[in-house]
Formats: sequence, C-alpha cells, structure tokens
Amino acid sequence: CRLLCKPSALAQHLIRSLRQSSVLWGDHWPWPRWPQLQMLQQLLQLPGQEPVVARELLQLRDAGLVALDWLVGPQGARSGNGEGGPSAVLLLIPNAAGKVTGELLQLGLRALERGSIPVIFNRRGHNGCPLTTPQLQPFGDPGDLREVVAYLCCRHPTAPLLAVSEGSGSGLLLAYLGESGSSSCLAAAACISPVFRGRDWFEAGMPWLYEWPLLLHLKRGLSRYTGSLAKMVDGDRLLGSHSLRELEETLFCQTKRHPTSWEAYWERNEPLRDADEVAVPVLCLCSADDPVRGPLAHSLPLELFHSSPYFFLLLTPHGGHCGFPWQGAGHCWGHEAVLQFFKAMAEFLRAEEWMKGPSR
Repeated sequence: CRLLCKPSALAQHLIRSLRQSSVLWGDHWPWPRWPQLQMLQQLLQLPGQEPVVARELLQLRDAGLVALDWLVGPQGARSGNGEGGPSAVLLLIPNAAGKVTGELLQLGLRALERGSIPVIFNRRGHNGCPLTTPQLQPFGDPGDLREVVAYLCCRHPTAPLLAVSEGSGSGLLLAYLGESGSSSCLAAAACISPVFRGRDWFEAGMPWLYEWPLLLHLKRGLSRYTGSLAKMVDGDRLLGSHSLRELEETLFCQTKRHPTSWEAYWERNEPLRDADEVAVPVLCLCSADDPVRGPLAHSLPLELFHSSPYFFLLLTPHGGHCGFPWQGAGHCWGHEAVLQFFKAMAEFLRAEEWMKGPSR
C-alpha cells in the first residue's frame, strides 16, 4: 500500500506508526483479483457476535428525528479505556442508503474492545427511524450531522470525538468537515472507500450487484412514508425508480414545492466543495480495484492529498469496495488501518500538548 500526503511532521509520525503495525505487511489478501466477490462478502457478511444496541432518538430543530444506536458490546459490557481518562466517542456513518453493514458493526465492536464508545448515526427515515417531517437528508447536506455532533460533545464533553464513514456515506462526512472547518469538534476522521465526486458517481452508475440491493433497501424504507412524502414528491415515480440517480432526482430535485435542477443540487451537495477548509486529519482508505467508486484516474482527487496537510490517502492495490478482507478470525484489514490511524493521531496530539508545556 502507498500513503499519499503532503510532507509534514504529522505525516512523518503517521508513516512511522503505520510501519510499526504488523497488519499492514505481508500477504494476507484472500481472492486478491476478485473485487466483486470482496464487495459481495461485505454486503452479506454478518458480525461474528451480534452486538447489543441501545437506540436513542434525537429531535432536531425542525422537529425531525435522527436515531443514534449506541453499541454496548455483545454481552452488554460497557467500554472504557482502563486508564481513568475519557474514552473516545467513535461516530459511525453508514452509506448514503443507510445500510448498516456487518463490516461497520464489526468496526464498532473492535473499537469497543479497545476502549472507545461507538455510536451509529441513522439519518431521517433510515433503519426504522421515524420520519416526522416531509424532508429527507440530501447527499451532502451536513445540517443534521452538525446537530448530532453538538449533542455528542455535550453528552461527552471531555472525550475526543472521532468519525468513520463507509462508502457513499463519506460524502456527508467530507461535506461536514469542509463546512465546519476548525469548528468541527472532531479530533480525527476516516473515510473507508469514499465517494469524492458525488455527481459523477450518480451519473456513471454502479455495478448492478451493488446498486440494486441499495436501491431496494432505500425503496423498502421509503415505502413506509409514501403518505408523509406525498406533499413533497411523486410517490409512484419514487418507488418506480430504476437507478439511484433517478431516485435522488425524484427526492430532491423534482419536488412539488421547491423544484431545482440537477446542476444546482450538486452545487450545494458536492462532498469536496469546501475541502480547502478542512482542519482535522482525515484518512481516506481506498483500493485501486474499487468497482463502485469508478476509474482510479477520474475518481480520486490526487491533487487534494498533495496540497492539503490534513488529507491522507492510503491506497491499496486490492480490497474492492469497503471490503479489505484479511485472512484471520473475522478481521478486516481496513479496520486495523483506521484504528491504527486514530491511535497515531492521539499520540501526536498528546506530544504536541506536552511540548506546549504547563504555560497553556
């Protein structure tokens, strides 16, 4: 794998930390030439142990609801770092269709074992979260996420806040980091197989093996709220959509109250529209054979990683889309890389605080 980034003290520390991790070395890749099979495993695999989840509904300013699923362990064991200090809160963001994959749950359980407090963010109307307003969250609108982050900071005021997004859900996290800048309240973030260019991604389409399950997952969730959404969108057209792009256009562009063009929609929702304002370390874990993101030359903004000191691209030759399988007892190579990244960032920040001395 290769780490692409702008040279800095933070980058040097990250390189040293990754080199010390045994998981990043050796030939541990099963089926290295079959990214579609890796993707299928990622979609169908269940976590080794079914997690215990405590759901909390958070009411937003416009009376809408989002759901926070707190992972408390396979046997209800609470997390803690064992050192008397505050545990880090790990915010897990599923893909744009809201599907909580077994891999995402596994990452949450791995983080729980290491002393973090994992919580899954479910958007309006996703995964059984009630839809109390005729409004869903656009692809790159971080308004709801901003309120969730503020709530987590109030609930755990002394704990570092970390965030991980999976697949197309990275569009939401990247948009939030860009709009918030240095006020994001996050200590670090990671994007697993992110979609950097939302419009191009929707227009190019995806392999049916990935698109149709997500499309059916979305339609099944939206079918519960056709009555609530009737004043905003055409329900028959919505449930009759044949692609994710058609569904996205029906939900957010061809509305009955405030219709807009496809071009104007993406001016407000491109994930990297404010990338220059990002002010926290962000690891983007990508594979060269990702069949969902699109061709490597057109889907990766390599200039961003060479110009911004906060973006780090860990590029692997294999891994598929959010797969990164690793030969072991239910291990995922990508999870180990992300957790190692967070550990390195925490070490670097502690060293920086120590160098500032007691005068701070």
